[in-house]
Amino acid sequence: MKHVIALDVGGTGMKAALVGADDAQPSGGRIDQRQPQPTTVLHQARRATGRERGPDAVVESILGFAADLRAYGERHFGEPASAVGVAVPGIVDAERGIAVYAANLGWRDVPLRDLLGERLSGVPVALGHDVRTGGLAEGRLGAGRGADRFLFVPLGTGIAGAIGIDGRVEAGAHGFAGEIGHIVVRPGGTPCPCGQRGCLERFASASAVSAAWAEASGDPQADAADCAKAVESGDPRAVAVWQEAVDALADGLVTALTLLDPRTLIIGGGLAEAGETLFTPLRAAVERRVTFQKLPSIVPAALGDTAGCLGAGLLAWDLLSTTPTAPSEVTT
Repeated sequence: MKHVIALDVGGTGMKAALVGADDAQPSGGRIDQRQPQPTTVLHQARRATGRERGPDAVVESILGFAADLRAYGERHFGEPASAVGVAVPGIVDAERGIAVYAANLGWRDVPLRDLLGERLSGVPVALGHDVRTGGLAEGRLGAGRGADRFLFVPLGTGIAGAIGIDGRVEAGAHGFAGEIGHIVVRPGGTPCPCGQRGCLERFASASAVSAAWAEASGDPQADAADCAKAVESGDPRAVAVWQEAVDALADGLVTALTLLDPRTLIIGGGLAEAGETLFTPLRAAVERRVTFQKLPSIVPAALGDTAGCLGAGLLAWDLLSTTPTAPSEVTT
């Protein structure tokens, strides 16, 4: 059975799957999201990255995991994987297949595509940024399915974004498209590790809300989920912390939708797990801020922590659809 390897590499763990073709084969050009997508999950597995042993060990863990997945597919499905899709964090040069930098994994300029290709006997490999890859899955399979233009914004430790256009995700000229977390929403505000002050993720990420609520509540162990529960119970301190985050997020999102004009705005990550405690005030805050802009649908992400792995599978199938077939003979 024809299948691909999908691998989602996180800071501490890796999620993987062998993904079959469903009824629809990928095709080049514009993606028709109305057609079935190749997402039959044949096998799933997880493994630690081993980052405590250093960046070289992380790379070896990825290569070894991929090799084991290839062997599993050959044993159980009669043939090795036809392609590999890998989602990694940090700065990614997808065109050259290089994992440029990831602070939480400690690597720099890792030629991951070539290394995987060598380990897996020349199988084609697609490398993608974790958030953009997750956005690809949300756009084709999840909350954005059917939308020709969407923006996916996960609210986690930081805030990033994926710009979806006709079933694909825009990386930008240098691979930095979608970094909405570094829109300045509070000029002169809290310093950000990026070098600016007042970036969106310093006010509206899950980690920012956790820090603000820990200080306001006097409980150093309190986090964003605790803040959401306190909001639901009517705690005025929690309401103030939550509203500050919602207002900052709305300011950043309105800037983004002014530039991008998405049809659907998909919010994911840990903060989105608060459900309507987040979405009801957020929709209202965005609506108050728009003037001439068209208000997009603001919806929760649908795929949770499976988005990165499913997106990696889509990268692999897309790669097969665009990889030229070698000619049977060469004429000189």
